[in-house]
Amino acid sequence: MCAWRSRWATLDPMSADVSAQPSTPAADAAAWEAALAASPMRDVEFTTMSGVPLAAAYGPPDDGDDTPDRIGWPGQFPYTRGPHASMYRSRLWTMRMFAGFGTPADTNRRFHDILAAGGTGLSVAFDLPTLMGRDSDDPVAEGEVGKCGVAIDTLADMVDLFDGIDLGSVTTSMTINSPAAVMFAMYVATAQRAGVDHAKLGGTLQNDILKEYQAQKEFVYPPRQSMRLVDNVISFCAAEMPRFHPVSISGYHIREAGSTAAQELAFTLANGFAYVELARNGGLDVDAFAPRLSFFFNAHLDFFEEIAKYRAARRLWATWMRDHYGAVDPRSHMLRFHTQTAGVSLTAQQPEVNIARTAIEALAGVLGGTQSLHTNSLDEAMALPTERAARIALRTQQVIAHETGVTNVADPLGGSWFVESLTDEMERQASEVFAHLLDLGDGSMLEGVYAGIDNGYFQSEIAESAYRFERAVGDGRRVVVGVNAFTDGDDGPPELLQVSAEQEQSQVGRLARVRAERDSQAVADALDRLRADAADPLVNLMPTLIDVVATNASEGEIMAAMGDVFGTYVETPFL
Repeated sequence: MCAWRSRWATLDPMSADVSAQPSTPAADAAAWEAALAASPMRDVEFTTMSGVPLAAAYGPPDDGDDTPDRIGWPGQFPYTRGPHASMYRSRLWTMRMFAGFGTPADTNRRFHDILAAGGTGLSVAFDLPTLMGRDSDDPVAEGEVGKCGVAIDTLADMVDLFDGIDLGSVTTSMTINSPAAVMFAMYVATAQRAGVDHAKLGGTLQNDILKEYQAQKEFVYPPRQSMRLVDNVISFCAAEMPRFHPVSISGYHIREAGSTAAQELAFTLANGFAYVELARNGGLDVDAFAPRLSFFFNAHLDFFEEIAKYRAARRLWATWMRDHYGAVDPRSHMLRFHTQTAGVSLTAQQPEVNIARTAIEALAGVLGGTQSLHTNSLDEAMALPTERAARIALRTQQVIAHETGVTNVADPLGGSWFVESLTDEMERQASEVFAHLLDLGDGSMLEGVYAGIDNGYFQSEIAESAYRFERAVGDGRRVVVGVNAFTDGDDGPPELLQVSAEQEQSQVGRLARVRAERDSQAVADALDRLRADAADPLVNLMPTLIDVVATNASEGEIMAAMGDVFGTYVETPFL
């Protein structure tokens, strides 16, 4: 017997007013509309954060409620309700805390703290020079070393970063993009030095270069040359590392740049389809690599819109992979994703309120069916998190997992008229974007994404959405607690983590010592080989890079050597 039927069967039929006329759906709807028209309304915009107009209530479609057939069951195509039949009854999401600051030794201590506190996965935050392919002693890196993440210059640093951690048993996520192949080579070489076969390594490499041109802007090489490196990593993992996800297609940074939820969904999946076409064009069968593609979404504050976004993402990915790209392996149809709560939603004013924001966002990620989750810390609007703040953020996940009961049922909001309608709307808006990109690319999503970068389509759409949101905050139509309303009671910033100038100098000195102790001729020879292999588009550069990092060639030297062949990218500004 269905749960709802057994519940209502317990009511006493004699308690009802038997003299009342039987209700009909049409009569109920008319009565509701009359009451709605007579009700006072608050003077606010009844839309989602992305501007989707919302009805006051939602009911079955006019042509009958076909919801069960349309959305399916958890673990079954089209996976609207989750990639696994039992979802969190079988396994909780990975509680992956993002960490990185100062020197590798500093971050290594934080990693051990996270694991001791119950974290089940590591996620590496790199500093800005590392993200841009620069060494810590590069003049443009001065003042930024170790500030927004950990500084990694050579293989010696990567070895220090994971000292005392069994890479064969822990999964590691690395948020790195333009130099992703270089950092990945260092990670593989670190495991090899520790006696861990790289085939046993599990984790995720962000390696999503397309969104850099669209949103985050941490690019080095032109798009097509950068995509060759992505393709090389995908092919290497398909052949050598079955447990590693070679690309985490990231909507997070698109959303942080100011996109709507629907744009985040559409642009992210379009990028995913572009990577699928890239690998297929390189000769890989779609089912040989697609099961290891993963996604990375934002969890923002519009609670139901976020849940609908995740559900629509799974349905769209499954349908396109099966019907457009011919994938037959069910694992290729399943969209699996990591979620991070919205950094852009955090405020420097009344920072303790950020704990509430993060909890709500994390709950949306869980109800939306995430496979991995990072919760931001209360102080991240001002600095890297302190150990105490990071622990509170992790405990937030643990409360959701173990105290709320939301893990007992897969897709608990499935069948909600509101959530299903919003899921459909997310799907509709994303499909419009896909059609536009296919038109730009003459039927190819890959070429359409390239064209959208070249003509400023992505950048302009995100900028316009960000402007609309900020204008709504500025004139008070969008309330941000503690910023433009309820501003009393701000006690100022909490104690913050400080990365000192001494830590920067320590890292610069470490690099100098490595350079002095390494075999300079071996480094020069390895870099020459890298230039030669980079000039041949048929060579997979991953084996070469693993050999190059083993000489303790620095990241900056390696990136510069490839830049001699690939060139560098200068963005054309668009309004």
